Amino acid sequence: MSLLNEMSRKAFDLGVPISVHLDVTYRCNERCVHCYLDHEDHGEMTTSEIKGVLDQLAEAGVFFLTFSGGEVFLRRDFFEILEYARRLQFNVKVKTNAVMIRESEAKRIRALGVDTIQISVYSHRAEVHDAITKLPGSFVRTIKAIRFMRDQGLKVTIANVLMTWNLHDNDGLQKLAGELGVHYTLDPTITPMMDGDRGVLDLGVGQEELRQVFRDTSLVGDVEEFCAISTNDQDALENLPCSAGHTSCYVSPYGDVFPCVQFPLPTGNVRTRRFIDIWQNSDEMNEVRAIRVKDLSTCTSCSHVSNCSRCPGLAFMEGNMRGPSTSDCERSFARTGVPSANMLAKAQAKTRVAANLVQIRALPTLAGATA
Repeated sequence: MSLLNEMSRKAFDLGVPISVHLDVTYRCNERCVHCYLDHEDHGEMTTSEIKGVLDQLAEAGVFFLTFSGGEVFLRRDFFEILEYARRLQFNVKVKTNAVMIRESEAKRIRALGVDTIQISVYSHRAEVHDAITKLPGSFVRTIKAIRFMRDQGLKVTIANVLMTWNLHDNDGLQKLAGELGVHYTLDPTITPMMDGDRGVLDLGVGQEELRQVFRDTSLVGDVEEFCAISTNDQDALENLPCSAGHTSCYVSPYGDVFPCVQFPLPTGNVRTRRFIDIWQNSDEMNEVRAIRVKDLSTCTSCSHVSNCSRCPGLAFMEGNMRGPSTSDCERSFARTGVPSANMLAKAQAKTRVAANLVQIRALPTLAGATA
């Protein structure tokens, strides 16, 4: 067992939130077409408030801390926050578009001992990347920043979101990452807007594109491992849906605590309640913790139950945290070619609707019936 897995297991056994994602702002200098955030500032936490939260996280046993946004460097106090976090000995990861990072900022990040920098890049072609971010020149500035940070010896990851706008650019961007000497990740998940608007999901790619992604060993590793299907795995039914609320959680710029950044179930606010109290005693957080795979509607009868990547947050946004996540059902199908129980149920429902329409159309018209 790796050290990380051992830490996670012990954190779970002890009820420790070992990993926290903290968004310091929703403001951003880009307006990405797929972004789910409201970029207005509705009263984000002050410097002193965030430092107070960091103290509470450290006391609660948090070790891995991810700073994200919005764009973190739009906060003029971000380096002060970052320095304070490192003083508390958090292992820090920073997510950024890197547009505001120059050589001096790269050197300071390195001096503070940040573990990883994750940078959003959507294409190897400037015109495609800039069209997605809606910020002219953003590609050139971001790539230049990546070189600055690479030269400082920082661990850099390029994170790409696959969507209809860039679905042909994955290979080119992966090659660019290799030339830059940085890691590359690809995520086909499009998340609904914070206000519930699901129109952005139209940017999601189709089954054929997903199938190509999940057959690329350079992206997903051992493909055959994903394709192992079990229809009656009792151990899997006792498993947890994911780590959200068990060993990890999310804190918004306004102090709201959620099980995960993609799980918008409010569990409390650190401005009015201590983090550890929310973590241990929130009714909502404990409800999330109580769920096992066997409690999930539809999913328990699914052939993918033992290896599904189902996100309870995405399921929650579809209306039921104990229900299936359609996007994850589509991923499982792309990996294996075997439709999920949810997909089969929807297909059967469509068939019944179509059959009913045929019967209705076959009925005599009102005029004909009374003639």
